[in-house]
Formats: sequence, structure tokens, C-alpha cells
Amino acid sequence: MPTRLITFLFLFIAFRLPAQVDAAALDAYFEKSVKDWGIPGMAVGIIKDGKVVLSKGYGVRELGKKDAIDGNTLFAIASNTKAFISASMVMLQEDGKLNLDDPVRKYLPYFTLYDEYASEHATVRDLLCHRLGLGTFSGDVVWFKSNYPAEEVVRRVRYLPQAYEFRSGYGYSNVMFITAGEVIRSAYGKPWSAFVKEKILTPLGMDRTRTSVTELAGMDNVATPHKTRGNTHTPIAYVNWDNMGAAGGILSSTNDMLKWLSLQLDEGQYQGTTLFKPSSQTEFWTPHNNYKVSKASRDFLPSRHFNGYGLGWGLFDYGGSMVASHSGGYDGMYSRVVAVPDQKLGIVVLTNSMTGISSAVMYHVLDQYLNIKPDRDWSDFYLDQQRKGAEAWAKREQGRKDARVTGTKPSFSLEKYAGLYHDDLFGDIEIRYDGGRLSLHFPSSPALDAALDHWHYDTFEIKWNENHAWFDFGTLQFTMDNNAGITGLRFDVPNDDIFFDEIHALRVDR
Repeated sequence: MPTRLITFLFLFIAFRLPAQVDAAALDAYFEKSVKDWGIPGMAVGIIKDGKVVLSKGYGVRELGKKDAIDGNTLFAIASNTKAFISASMVMLQEDGKLNLDDPVRKYLPYFTLYDEYASEHATVRDLLCHRLGLGTFSGDVVWFKSNYPAEEVVRRVRYLPQAYEFRSGYGYSNVMFITAGEVIRSAYGKPWSAFVKEKILTPLGMDRTRTSVTELAGMDNVATPHKTRGNTHTPIAYVNWDNMGAAGGILSSTNDMLKWLSLQLDEGQYQGTTLFKPSSQTEFWTPHNNYKVSKASRDFLPSRHFNGYGLGWGLFDYGGSMVASHSGGYDGMYSRVVAVPDQKLGIVVLTNSMTGISSAVMYHVLDQYLNIKPDRDWSDFYLDQQRKGAEAWAKREQGRKDARVTGTKPSFSLEKYAGLYHDDLFGDIEIRYDGGRLSLHFPSSPALDAALDHWHYDTFEIKWNENHAWFDFGTLQFTMDNNAGITGLRFDVPNDDIFFDEIHALRVDR
């Protein structure tokens, strides 16, 4: 054999040999990262070649208290729920109860999008890969802290604007996964949560995993969510996400989530039990919707070459391996779940704060197992990104405050603004006048109620009655017609998740 060929084969084999990873060094890195970031805590789980390498907590369940996090501590996994929904769909397909390529209307005759073609041709598969023409997070303002049940949220999707051509773009859509949950209800005859419990959680022995925050009552070893602003982390209460549970309602621990990853990495098998076929596993991790690789990602070493979304999983390449991953964002908790099939490697990161530390943990672990020598320390890198993000947030909010025009008065006496306003997407909104002050009331979402203080002209500052994780400062403008009649409401609540500007409420009691 020629010397050059021998050398090539040696280098190729050496590159693919699994790394000898020092678990103690990983442990020390995570411990230091929590301190560097100043977060309350996190839990990290790693599985390799079917064996648990690590499942451990760092920090505390709640800031100011001593209760430590461990592998059984429960956190909201938020959008990592979506992979459970996709698995449920495929399992129902194997049972002959639905087909991924069936029209959604076969199961939900009322399902309606922005036009009739999309409404008729949208399939179950389309629901699971963010390609139905809706913008990222569009419609989340409808379900957030509202009393609308899931079906009502789906019925209101018809009022969402089209953001790109049908199946010709990418828009991360929680409301389409809410729709998928209702498809499961129709096909299975029970809620999505019942299917997940009966067909996935019980067979895997995920005994501590829950599908609703209402099930946390009386449970111990539960992490507390923390609202993050800059370097400050404030404990907040759990928010009920039942109406959007199919998009993000599951709560779990690293010990339980490693069982879920074991199932994924073993193509539907778990300790001799088959939950779904290997061919179904292929469906999850086949790109169904590709989207651009940013310059920042291309500049990472090793460079990224593709981004895609399968069914409930994000997909990208790293160091010669395909990585299936998903993040999760809940009020006061962020998470990440990662699978590297060709390395039989799985990673779970659960946190009780709203920071990017899970991305730092993911890349650091990938580097160790894929024999990659990075050009940066990922914890330092993402901590810097976090600081820049906090500065941008503060600057955006301050810009609005700096634009305030002092010395102005409302056009009318305050009681003239009181009345009933309506938006087809969101529903009714009431402006009330009592005791010389205006207040904002949402009949469908009373947790969003607020007092209104004059800001300038016919714009009022929204003084929320409750503390919200995703937004703080906001204003409400009363619009008028040419005859000085009050016609509607316009919201400006700067944030990146709950879009109040999708509400276009018109006055209906004139």
C-alpha cells in the first residue's frame, strides 16, 4: 500500500476515534460557568454509547435559598416538548390512526390559515416543521396568559398575516404545534398529554416528568423560574401554559430526559422495548425545511454548512457530524436538548434563568467528544453575547423613554377614552375609568391587566399589574379619525417574543 494512502487512512481513523473525555474536567467547567454567569443554577446530563456520563445539578433551585439542584430536579423544558409531539404523530401513523401527509382539515375541519389554498393543502407534516407561511412567534400573543383553550387559539389562527409563501420559508410557529396537539386529540380520542404519558413517559420510566405546571402541586425538588434582566435574576411564579402545552408544556429532569435521549439515539428502542421504528426516527432527523446559515455561524470553527428543521428538531452540522438540537424558552427558564447520532452522544441542559449558558455548555461538550480544538472559550463567548443582548434591550427601551414629549396633555378628559375595543385575532379589550385613572383590561387574559398613566399626547404608559418575564415597559396609543373621534388602540411593548403589535383593536361602543 502506498505510504501516502497509509498516512491518509491513519489520519482519517484518528480523526474519527472517539475522544477520551475527562468527566471531572467537564464537571469543573460547568461549576465555574455557573459562577461566571452568576445564574441561580442549572442541571446538565450527558449520555454516551448508551451510558450516562453525567447527570448533575449546579447551583440552587431558587436564588437566596440553599436547596441544591440535582439530576431529579424538575424544570420546564418548554419547546423541547415539540420533539415529543412529533414522536407522538409518527407513533400514531405507525398505528394507522393518522398519516403525516393527510390534510390538517381531515382532523380539524375548522382549521383556517390566511388563504384558502394554504388552508386546504396544509398537512400534518407541515405543522411540525415551521413552513406554513406564518412569521416567527406570530400569534403567541393570543395564547400567552390567556384563558382561551387550545382549540380557540387554533380557530383564531385565521387572522394571522402571511409572512412568506406557503412552504417557501421558515417561521418558527408555536401555534402550529398547538394545532398539532389538537390533531392528536382528534386522532387518538384523548389530549396530547394523555398520549405522551401513556405511550412515551410510562414505557420509558420518566416518572417525574409532568405535562402541566398544575401537576407540580405537592411535588418536591422543583426549580423556581427566574426573570433575567442584565445581571439580575428575580424569582417568579410558574405560568400556566396548558393551552399551548403541545408547543412547550412539559417539565422534566436531566435523569428523565436522558432516557428520552437514549430512545432517540437507539432509533426507537429502549431497554428491549420498541416505541417506534428506525424508519420513523429517520423522519425526525431528515431536514424538511432548510434556512440560511448566518455569517457568524460560518465563521465559527469548525464552520457550519447547513441549517434545517426536521420534525420537532433543529438540525445542523458541526465538526463533521450532524447535530439534532432544540432550545426551549419558558417564563424564567431556558433549556437545550442535543443528540449527535453518529457519536451516540446526547446532552441535556436545564436552567432556572433566561440566559444563553445552555449554548455554551452544548458547544463545549461537543468539542470534547468530537475532538475539536475551538478558537474560543464558549462560556466566555456566550457570556459576552449575553451582555451585548442586555445592552441592546436597555438601549431599545431607553430610546422610547428618551422620545417622550413632556408637558403635553391628553386630547380629551380621561373618561372619554373608556370603552370597549375589539380585535378579531385577540378578542375584546376594555379601557376602564375609575377614581380619576384609566386601566387596561383583557377579558381573555386578565393576567395582562394594567393601569394606564399618561405618557404624552394620547399615549399612555402601561403599568402591568403583574411581573412578566418577556417584557416590561410598554405604551398604548389611542388612535383617532379626522373628526377627533377615538377609533382604536395601538400597542408598543418592546420585546422579542410576545408581539402586542399584532393587536389592531377598534372601538366598538361608539
